[in-house]
Amino acid sequence: MIVFGDAAEHFVLVAAALFTIGAVGFLVRRNVLVQLMSIELMLNAANLALVSYNRLHATEMTGHVFAFFVIAVAAAEASVGLAIALTFYRLRSSVYSDEADTLRH
Repeated sequence: MIVFGDAAEHFVLVAAALFTIGAVGFLVRRNVLVQLMSIELMLNAANLALVSYNRLHATEMTGHVFAFFVIAVAAAEASVGLAIALTFYRLRSSVYSDEADTLRH
């Protein structure tokens, strides 16, 4: 039988693995869309960690409330990020982040 403490540790380990995959994906990939998906993966890992925290403190809803706000921030980030990526593609016909420094000229 799994007690809540052990399950929460497993959820936190999965959240850490997801966050690491997202961070590596953001740092390694040059495509802006893949970088946005990596940021979303990191935000979802944070949500998993917050909800697993809430399993330990079942009487409080703090983890769920913070997860709700993270979901709202993720939605705003996705809409603004996609708008910037579309505008960048229209200007440069490319979605590679290495070419973004040419926008300064």
